[in-house]
Amino acid sequence: MLQETALRAAPENENFLPPYIICNEEHRFLIAGQLQGIGIAPQAILLEPIGRNTAPAATVAALLARGQDEILLVMPADHHVEDIEAFHSAIVGGATLASEGHLVTFGIAPSHPETGYGYIKAGDAMGESGFQIAEFIEKPDITRAKAYLHEGNYLWNSGIFMFNPSSFLAEVEMYAPEILNGCREALAGATTETDFVRLERGALERCPSEPIDTAIMERSKNGAVLPVEMGWSDVGSWAALWEIGEKDAAGNVTSGDVVTEGSTNCYVRGDRKLISAIGVKDLVVVETDDAILIADRDRAQDVKDIVGRLNDSARSEAVHHRKVHRPWGWYDRIEEGEHFQVKVLLVQPRQKLSLQYHNHRTEHWIVVEGEAHVTVGDEVQTLGPNQSTTVPNGVQHRLENPTDAPLKLVEIQYGNYLSEDDIVRLEDIYERGGPV
Repeated sequence: MLQETALRAAPENENFLPPYIICNEEHRFLIAGQLQGIGIAPQAILLEPIGRNTAPAATVAALLARGQDEILLVMPADHHVEDIEAFHSAIVGGATLASEGHLVTFGIAPSHPETGYGYIKAGDAMGESGFQIAEFIEKPDITRAKAYLHEGNYLWNSGIFMFNPSSFLAEVEMYAPEILNGCREALAGATTETDFVRLERGALERCPSEPIDTAIMERSKNGAVLPVEMGWSDVGSWAALWEIGEKDAAGNVTSGDVVTEGSTNCYVRGDRKLISAIGVKDLVVVETDDAILIADRDRAQDVKDIVGRLNDSARSEAVHHRKVHRPWGWYDRIEEGEHFQVKVLLVQPRQKLSLQYHNHRTEHWIVVEGEAHVTVGDEVQTLGPNQSTTVPNGVQHRLENPTDAPLKLVEIQYGNYLSEDDIVRLEDIYERGGPV
């Protein structure tokens, strides 16, 4: 969905410049790889060490873009748009209103009484196709949602915005000065690491966490809503993927190795294992390397409550994936015990890990695909499939893929302490200061 969002506003379309990407620092290598995979080079990837919702994110982007004073289009990365041509037409209409100083949001003409979306009440007409914003409304109950659909002047809140950076910053200064000051400080104290700009943590921690809607749009006198029909869906739950997915004759949407028997209207996804669904209906079943989810489709959004319970119990599944992306590739933690850990590493072509050593663990590397250029102490060697080497603790080492094909190997770690912070980097082409 990130790639689809970026491609909807790809720079080869004359209406768009390269994007700014704002994300949590934990996702930076995954996002950089996704963008590289579709040939999009962003103006910057801005890293948030702590999440602060959409108002600070938009403010940071506006501060960066103010010198160019182009119109900013702000899009979440997890939306689905079916009709790209209608989306681009809406952008043109929104740009006209934005150039006049209005803060524009896109309203989706509702097709049914949805209780999972916020709504916007359209007021007086503005320009050729826009309207003043009469009211923002939080997610309604089913009775109110049916009434909004019947009245006809209520739209789903898409969470997509357009504005002139200077106009937006003037509104932030008026209605949310603490956010503006926090974002200015976060940018002033930012550090650059190769392709990333890391916002200063202390400033962001002091910055209020608030969405654009409540911080700015609900207070602004310059808001405008532009109705659009573009096959939009906020893919905020697994149930939404069922809604937009290709269904079989029984109404099931499946992905991966899935067999259904007498099951109807289910969303079933398997990443690795075979899933058999027999005689069930209206379920979401998702199997990943990290966990398995089984939920009533109408309650799929309640997964956030489970995540809250996992956080309260300090469960690692709420924070860490088994598969971890790095600038050189990724590693997948496939087995671990008290004193050992087994990983599969994939090193992308022409990439290499940092020159480093560990104080508390020994590592064994076994190449299974490709060719590895290995440095262990003063010894440099080339390893092919079914060849291996051992890296004792305290010895500096480096792993490199010198070829144009991926390198895959199995790494077995053994020691009394196996956490990622037992990495002392001596040299790193990615300019990372710490283990992450």
